[in-house]
Amino acid sequence: MSAPVVLANYIDGRLCAPRTARYLDVFEPATGHAYADCPDSGKSDVDAAIAAAQRAFPVWAATPAAQRALLLNHIADRLEARLDEFAQAESRDSGKPVQLARSVDIPRAVSNLRFFAASATQFASEAHAMGNEAINYTLRSPLGVVACISPWNLPLYLFTWKIAPALAAGNTVVAKPSEITPATAWMFAQLCIEAGLPPGVLNIVHGTGPDVGQPLIEHRDVKAVSFTGSTRTGALIAAVTAPQFKKVSLEMGGKNPTVIFADWDATSANLDTVVRSAFSNQGQICLCGSRILVERGIYEKFKSAFVEKVRALRVGDPQDAESHLGALVSQAHFDKVLGHIALAREERGKLLCGGHAVKLDGRCADGWFVAPTVLENLGPQSRTNQEEIFGPVVTLLPFDGEDEAVQVANATAYGLAASVWTTNLKRAHRVAARLESGIVWINCWMRRDLRTPFGGVKQSGVGREGGVEALRFFTEPKNVCIELGDT
Repeated sequence: MSAPVVLANYIDGRLCAPRTARYLDVFEPATGHAYADCPDSGKSDVDAAIAAAQRAFPVWAATPAAQRALLLNHIADRLEARLDEFAQAESRDSGKPVQLARSVDIPRAVSNLRFFAASATQFASEAHAMGNEAINYTLRSPLGVVACISPWNLPLYLFTWKIAPALAAGNTVVAKPSEITPATAWMFAQLCIEAGLPPGVLNIVHGTGPDVGQPLIEHRDVKAVSFTGSTRTGALIAAVTAPQFKKVSLEMGGKNPTVIFADWDATSANLDTVVRSAFSNQGQICLCGSRILVERGIYEKFKSAFVEKVRALRVGDPQDAESHLGALVSQAHFDKVLGHIALAREERGKLLCGGHAVKLDGRCADGWFVAPTVLENLGPQSRTNQEEIFGPVVTLLPFDGEDEAVQVANATAYGLAASVWTTNLKRAHRVAARLESGIVWINCWMRRDLRTPFGGVKQSGVGREGGVEALRFFTEPKNVCIELGDT
């Protein structure tokens, strides 16, 4: 067995070992075996990163937007040149199929950097004239040191989604990637060094939530926190930061409905999209549609076609281009998902397919694989239809009419995303307006325009990311009023 890869923190422009001298095992989900050592950092590492960011802030904030954009594009160029290397690393770290990382995750990380680089040079403010008496204009200044905490399901994709607008707006950043999937953030730090990003502008501290995340969000010199992860952790961040009046953006869980009306365009391509919306990345995307609501008139026909498509999905080695689904991210998450399937059985749900762990041969014999699972006969208020499973598990629910569809779709504590399938344009507008959701797709899923606001309602989130919303979050507005009188 080869020696483990030893990862490092990125503080003040240098890769460095944790001051704690402790490390965490990083597991390859497909094999179930540790392959790398991740810094198990602590408060002293966080303090050093924040101090470096503070030192770098005055110069970085004063750097012209065009120069900041140029540096972000230099990093994007290097990432794009090493796309396949990063895709392989992302797949190994997270268990997702390598073709998904190659076609979506890493290209999207490149797009995030390029989009916010361009946005920095186009970020406009407002002016309000008061007749001939006075004029008001708004200055938007970077906040200072900000914390960006990203999750394990889309590691580099969501890491860059946070740091790119923060840096573009002139802030300096202390970032905490997930300790479960840290490899590509470590590799990204090397790109930053190669691209000439000034020391301290971006700092990356690896470690656990209690030992790194907690002191990071508590630190008095951190002006804002951008977090993507579980609702439970988001609630903790909100409680800790509220007394300090920090700016907070929280993108959290989802129990997203896919609503299919009897008049939907039942093409094979559309059915493929519904299947993809349920099981992409093993269902480990906050936007996946885990509750599929189907109008009763087509329920049985839809169920038959849907289950047939799901049964054709191949669970296999993430490195195999033929695999549709890879491994779940960790042993703990694997156990959680199987526990939810057992709960669904206890709730007397009917298993239509899947429902079991998948055992593979060869190098993946000890991996954490679960078959794509479809259940029915579970009521809207069952725990299976209320709790976020975040795995390859979906439920089918019949409904009668538009009002019931909306009622059932809204009947959870979450409100991140929804998709609606209908050829009736008026119905599409009506239902979209009534759904309690931050994002609604009509006859599609995961169509993303980086200019649009992204985020959820209820327990799915607070605030919005994306486009001008992200740049506004990472800046402080100041109104300046000038008297225009004769004197």
